[in-house]
Amino acid sequence: MTRIIAGAAGGVRLDVPSAGTRPTSDRVRESLFGALESADALDGARVLDLYAGSGALGLEAASRGAGSVDLVERAKPAAAIARRNADGVRRSIGAGAPPVRVHANPVGTWLRAASGPYDLVFLDPPYDLADNELTENLAALSSVLAPDALVVVERASRSGAPDWAAAGLEPIRDRAYGDTTLWWGRPHEAQPETESQSR
Repeated sequence: MTRIIAGAAGGVRLDVPSAGTRPTSDRVRESLFGALESADALDGARVLDLYAGSGALGLEAASRGAGSVDLVERAKPAAAIARRNADGVRRSIGAGAPPVRVHANPVGTWLRAASGPYDLVFLDPPYDLADNELTENLAALSSVLAPDALVVVERASRSGAPDWAAAGLEPIRDRAYGDTTLWWGRPHEAQPETESQSR
């Protein structure tokens, strides 16, 4: 059974699609969100959850203080479940609940029309997603990121790290949880102005 782990909607049960998605385990979510809270990356954050499935990652962020959440899931049955889960989480939070929008679109298509900026982005694609498609999505994503945004990619450990450089991003850290690894990245830091540029 999948539930919101902590925050204003802690304990709320989340429905999970019967097929076609791979929910992030409670252990991985707990570790991920502990690290995000330590980094003060959740309070008021504009969150984007790509390949959202049930919406568990984005909705956990909503429960823990995110300012807004967008869930993108191309499979219409899964998107309908994410929408239902979002309604349950927002009801549990009450008057202070952030807006949660569910988009039933392919990730690549949605990103081409997206506007940001987003402070925190989760990508939890199917394990069989081709590396080049992941790189294309990360590259499209880079145009809607806040300068200090965090991007977290969840993939099979055997898949190896995302090609951050090809997407104009840089790696920060990674951590393996058995067959699953979380890779963290961010936009390249802006180059400091030279003396001639500042005149």
